[in-house]
Amino acid sequence: MIWTPTLLWLLAGALLCLTELFLPTAFVAFMMGLSAFTVAAISLALPYVNLQIFLWLVFSTFFVLATRRLIPKGKARAIEDAKEAKTLTEIPPGEAGRVIYEGNSWRARCEDCDAAIPANQNVIVVGRKGTTLIVVPENLLHS
Repeated sequence: MIWTPTLLWLLAGALLCLTELFLPTAFVAFMMGLSAFTVAAISLALPYVNLQIFLWLVFSTFFVLATRRLIPKGKARAIEDAKEAKTLTEIPPGEAGRVIYEGNSWRARCEDCDAAIPANQNVIVVGRKGTTLIVVPENLLHS
């Protein structure tokens, strides 16, 4: 078997993409694999291995930086100032319901897993996990 630079780049790309499958690296290995596939295509017309390695480094850096903004942040977002909302549906104990918050319908859970909040009740938004708001009944805070 003849090991051409194109074949080596294809093999490196496949290994890097598989690495991402088994050891998630926030798409870094995957982007490096895609860069290797790109260089494999370029190597058909550009036979200089040193230049291929340089191009792989440039493409890898560009692809990784370009995809950084697509990766969601892992932190739960806290609401700085508690704001009012109104329940659209009942929020049963330990389950989710719907509230109207800043003019939009949101999924919401009560911070107290044992409390139920009826529909058309004013609530205070105290936090957020993903697209679910964490709320408490307004009367609980004003007691």
